[in-house]
Amino acid sequence: MDNNEKPNATTTNQKLKQWFKRIGLMGFTFFLIKGLLWLIIPYLITKGCINN
Repeated sequence: MDNNEKPNATTTNQKLKQWFKRIGLMGFTFFLIKGLLWLIIPYLITKGCINN
């Protein structure tokens, strides 16, 4: 059974590496900034820094 699990894990790992190479640094930066904005904007609204 261990032999069957290793190719699946390797295949998944390879697919993940290919995905990261595809999106690259610009894709990572975009999603990082987008995620941070999802946290910062509601916080600023609740503190009253940004008016609705």
